[in-house]
Amino acid sequence: MADNPLHDKHLPLTSIKSGKGYEVLPEVYCYPVQIVNVYFVGLPSQGEWVLVDAGMPRCEDDIIREAADRFGEGVAPRAIILTHGHFDHVGAVVELAQHWDVPVYAHPLELPYLTGQAHYPPPDKQAGGGIIPSMSGLFPTQPIDLGHHVHPLPEDGQVPSLPDWRWLHTPGHAPGHVSLFRDEDRALLAGDAFVTVKQESLYQVLTQHREISGPPRYFTPDWAAARRSVEILAELAPSVAMTGHGLTMSGESLRDGLRRLLNNFEERAMPDH
Repeated sequence: MADNPLHDKHLPLTSIKSGKGYEVLPEVYCYPVQIVNVYFVGLPSQGEWVLVDAGMPRCEDDIIREAADRFGEGVAPRAIILTHGHFDHVGAVVELAQHWDVPVYAHPLELPYLTGQAHYPPPDKQAGGGIIPSMSGLFPTQPIDLGHHVHPLPEDGQVPSLPDWRWLHTPGHAPGHVSLFRDEDRALLAGDAFVTVKQESLYQVLTQHREISGPPRYFTPDWAAARRSVEILAELAPSVAMTGHGLTMSGESLRDGLRRLLNNFEERAMPDH
């Protein structure tokens, strides 16, 4: 595979806008929803696809409309895969699961946050300075309840309805955080295990300046696990990384960025305290 697998005619080079989707690979479509990305995985010509993550609260109509444009009116996904249960990744999942009547899969350690049983820890408002951490106290930490729609991911690493992909447990940002990897072309859906924008900086979020960064600091309670998760993903030598926040990155810039992050993890990723 070529070092840069991205379709340049579709990929925004310097910015993305909420609601303006783009094709990363022929079967992976990124749809930005406010501050977060969701992914449609599947070829439009085949009519079978999977949704990875579910965006912000009250964005279900936008996701349904975008999916209809790509796959056809009324073509539901085979499943919804959640990288983790933070509010900006499950915002519309209850409504989407009910609308499409499809199963939702997540790591077993995330199930308490998806079935109404447990709250996430409160965010760290002092993590990294900047406007977004200071605002993070307003971010929801309460669980959602998917009821019978939610199921644990298979223990063998298979991804339901995506036979070419496997899931990896990449905790730290959340206890049951997972990333998805396709060995054939080394494509990586990283969730928030690492991101490609400094999520603590409102300016960088608005400008979408590309920078390999650790998981959002204000919502990451276990930094030892977070670093190990980045190591696991870097060892895969991904050709392209599609993250929960920020623009897609690929090739040598991705690999160099991951090396720099790991070599200076305390300085580049962790809060000072």
